[in-house]
Amino acid sequence: MEKWVHGETHEFIDWLDTDGNVINASDGGIIYAEGKYHWYGQALRDLPYDHDGRRNGGVGITGVVMYESEDLLHWRYEGVILACSDDPESELYAPMRFERPKIIYNEKTKQYVLWCHYIRYPGEHGVAAGQGEAGVAVCDKVNGSYRWLGTTRPIDDLGAVRDCTLYKDQDGSAYFIYDRDISTVLEEMNRCLYIVKLSEDYCSWTTEYRRIESAYHREAPAIVYKDGYYYMITSGLTGWNYNQAKYFRSRELLGEWEDMGDPCIEDTEHTTFCTQTTAIFRVEGREDCFIHMAERHNHQHSFLHCSYIWLPIHFGEDHTMSISYLKEWTL
Repeated sequence: MEKWVHGETHEFIDWLDTDGNVINASDGGIIYAEGKYHWYGQALRDLPYDHDGRRNGGVGITGVVMYESEDLLHWRYEGVILACSDDPESELYAPMRFERPKIIYNEKTKQYVLWCHYIRYPGEHGVAAGQGEAGVAVCDKVNGSYRWLGTTRPIDDLGAVRDCTLYKDQDGSAYFIYDRDISTVLEEMNRCLYIVKLSEDYCSWTTEYRRIESAYHREAPAIVYKDGYYYMITSGLTGWNYNQAKYFRSRELLGEWEDMGDPCIEDTEHTTFCTQTTAIFRVEGREDCFIHMAERHNHQHSFLHCSYIWLPIHFGEDHTMSISYLKEWTL
């Protein structure tokens, strides 16, 4: 691959690794370490979403995998960094979910810390214990075998964890941002985004947190900082179906967040270009070059053949952000 190719907004295009295999790293992220980019995500199955028939390709039997690259275009498979288990007594017994895994590095402890949205066997969402938790794992190497520390629910046990992300601030402090679900049953949809400050080792949560009132009924958060503002892109709550993106901005992570509307330019169908946000990362050596990672979930046919949509973010002088669709592009 010599450039990022997306095709039309309804197309599914496979991205291949250097061995010619389909890159299978769903809803993960990018971390730059040891002079290379590392792309990680949950490996999904070559199946559609078929809840009643138990053919759910949205659950995993492999775990979290990782790829590496020097140029963001050519990706070598590094292997499984957090594996599912075949032991029925294990918390990681498959099929299960490591949804939206995110990794940050802690300079004090010299460890890479992974948080995810964990769902136990057989991988079905719910509000009961084990059906909506935050999972934590650590490793001394970015591409090593991560040690599972267990699960938790920030703030209290009443709030199930849904889509989540991590953010590491300029001062080295870290935050867990997640869709907190306090529904008594899923249909009641009492959900809102929260941001929780983590402990110094990034492995547990503190009592410092904020409910982001303006981000009610939002999920799939991704945060970036630029010129004095934090920006957070989110999606609505429509499951695997596409919906309209919305972004928020704030001067402080635990401050008030302002609803800024849809960042997608000329998205006439209001579907985030038929994608859902995954993460945002900065290109090394280019201070103002940020890439919005999104995924076109192929839930009706095969989760293995989802499409990755990477687009540059534009920041305006009035402290706004926008994203335009490109069928193909390079740096």
